[in-house]
Amino acid sequence: MNAPLYSLDILRLAAASADTPRIGNSMHSAERRSTLCGSRVSVELVTDDASRVSHYGHEVRACALGQASATILARGIISRRRADLVEVRNTLAAFLAGGSDTLPKWPDIEVLARARPYAARHAAILLAFDAAVDALTNESR
Repeated sequence: MNAPLYSLDILRLAAASADTPRIGNSMHSAERRSTLCGSRVSVELVTDDASRVSHYGHEVRACALGQASATILARGIISRRRADLVEVRNTLAAFLAGGSDTLPKWPDIEVLARARPYAARHAAILLAFDAAVDALTNESR
């Protein structure tokens, strides 16, 4: 654990979470909260006729790692299906928990690797991915 947890890359990604505002009139939405740290992520999605994500927006009230993770999700989610997100979420969770040494194939996700030794931060990192999977399971009303 020589490298600091909150690297410049993490902080830049965290700051960029504001670049993906909620979209309103979404087909799918969900909110997830971490009971451990109080972080909250709300996501909104629109899917096309092939069930691929065509529009994505979020509201993030989380620590820098939660914000960075939401930005990473936003940068790779377009054209993905629910099954893709479940696989990425599960692969990331396994990596963080030490059950695998393989990170999922997703833009910028390697930046989160430095958080692996910090189990208390894993829930915040997974929050946006969990919310996106939930959103694609639910229809908005």
